[in-house]
Amino acid sequence: MKHAIKKYKAPYLFIMPFFLLFLVFQLVPTLWTVYISLTEWRGIGTPEFIGLENYRKIFVDDMFWEAFANTIVYWVTCLVLIMFFAVGIALLLNSPCLKARAFFRTTTFLPNICAAIAVGLIFRMLFDENMGLVNEFLSLFNVAKIPWLSSLEYSKIPVILLIVWRNTPWYTMIILSELLSIPNDYYEAATVDGAGFIKKFIYITLPSIQGMLFFCSVTLTVDMWKIFNEPYILPGPGTSNTSLFQYMYESGFNVFNMGYASAIGVFLMFVLTVISIVQFCIRKRQGEI
Repeated sequence: MKHAIKKYKAPYLFIMPFFLLFLVFQLVPTLWTVYISLTEWRGIGTPEFIGLENYRKIFVDDMFWEAFANTIVYWVTCLVLIMFFAVGIALLLNSPCLKARAFFRTTTFLPNICAAIAVGLIFRMLFDENMGLVNEFLSLFNVAKIPWLSSLEYSKIPVILLIVWRNTPWYTMIILSELLSIPNDYYEAATVDGAGFIKKFIYITLPSIQGMLFFCSVTLTVDMWKIFNEPYILPGPGTSNTSLFQYMYESGFNVFNMGYASAIGVFLMFVLTVISIVQFCIRKRQGEI
């Protein structure tokens, strides 16, 4: 061990800042959160150890499970839609038939750099029941006004649309970078063999970007389980739009029940770990890892 440290002293020094920052800003806060989840603490004073009481409360808290169900809806729906649109738009931006590709690649990324709160307020005005532009447009087709933000049936739609609109450009650029790395010789050979666009996509494009699609799915899964801004700025009736991350925030900073909020955070961390392990196991079973 001493010989290895002495031999690779320079590389260890270069990577040391990362591990120091990880220790201070990741590992220590995580361990502190686990400890606080076992206590009754209001943010001030000395935490009172109560064991697993906060975790028992989770299983009988209806608002928690409603937020959990909402988060699953956001995760599954947005994962499918974002990946679908990201791949489709990336293919269009990579098409040799598209003129001014540099311009469209730049403008495509703009929604991702817009402030989430500002865009959320715009979406709130767009989906307003009485004066929203969406209902005004639908009225041209004799569609009755839809209570987008005050109905249990429709309240999640504006949130999902906002999430998809903001996140699709980022994953589009990631997938586009992978498309640009595919040798053009593959497509030329397929053209000579008489393959059309669909066969090229299935047998060349899709296998070539599988690794990047897996990376995007894992990253997007983590992002969706931590979703906060969109449901917070576009609230539905009651807790119909509340995400699990938002409920954790409200439990900690509105009710000042830091112990229970920490328990929710640990539960969220456990769920993400399980989902990630399942995704990696599926990937490994396919022989890709």
